[in-house]
Amino acid sequence: MRTILFFLVILSLLVMPSVASGQTGPSPADRRIALSFDDAPRGDGPIFTGEERTAALLDSLQTAGVGTAVFFVTTRGLDTPAGRERIARYAEAGHLIANHSHSHTWLSGTDPDAYIADIDRAEGLLPPHVQRRPWFRFPFLDEGNERELRDRLRDALDARGLMNGYVTVDNYDWYIDQRWQQAVRDGRPVDRDALRRAYVDLILGAVEFYDSLAVSTLGRSPAHVLLLHENDLAAAFVDDLVIALRVAGWTIVSPDEAYADPIASIVPQTLMTRQGHVGALAVDAGADPRTFSHRAIEEEQIDAMLEERGVFGEPLASDGGQREKSG
Repeated sequence: MRTILFFLVILSLLVMPSVASGQTGPSPADRRIALSFDDAPRGDGPIFTGEERTAALLDSLQTAGVGTAVFFVTTRGLDTPAGRERIARYAEAGHLIANHSHSHTWLSGTDPDAYIADIDRAEGLLPPHVQRRPWFRFPFLDEGNERELRDRLRDALDARGLMNGYVTVDNYDWYIDQRWQQAVRDGRPVDRDALRRAYVDLILGAVEFYDSLAVSTLGRSPAHVLLLHENDLAAAFVDDLVIALRVAGWTIVSPDEAYADPIASIVPQTLMTRQGHVGALAVDAGADPRTFSHRAIEEEQIDAMLEERGVFGEPLASDGGQREKSG
């Protein structure tokens, strides 16, 4: 399978058109990216239990040779010993732990005092691992839809010594994961090889897209932060994704290195932050966000890709609600 995946990745790169025509691409040594996972620890699903997911994800990261990623924790998941143990396992394996709020709510439309209190609650619940980092990632990448609200939250983070744990590469891996889970619940057969290739192709395409946007906006390729989620797709296929990234010339770096990039000190002025840091800076530079949408953040295009590749078959007879085995 790995040989086939390498061939497909190399073939796709040979035929992939340049996203930013006229731009000279960065050398392989300049192409750096860190992995980040939101929403840990997620609960049981029809494919993996929470404990199985953590074990599979840790195994996949170790297999891929990823020494350090960051897990942004939604602390409502720490209400059980199992949830706390899973976060401890990530830290013990060398991965970083950061704040993703307690309740995972939208900032827009939320009382700012309640939102800030929720951040504080999460800070208090996060265990004091040596791997903790003072980073906060906004749920849904929603940094506020009004300047006063946005600036108040920025001030609140500054007062608490928290840095915005931004992403530079946005994608809807969560949506593909939802489609997989629903297919299993509906008793539909899943072509796991086709699902693997679709996942890798979508994420890799998003990485190349946002890097080209960064080069056209900043004149260089920054150290990127890839948005992923602690979901079943990552647990099953993140090692294949890392292989594809390396074949494409990317070096996997620690989140510490990525957040030390000079891009971290550039504060976007736009309110359009939900495609991540590079997208926001491109808007600040005058880009129309409608011109740089990518299929990895378009549900209809993702659906079309999954349908075209035959990832999900027609429903079979009911299996009594049994979970798909993760092997």
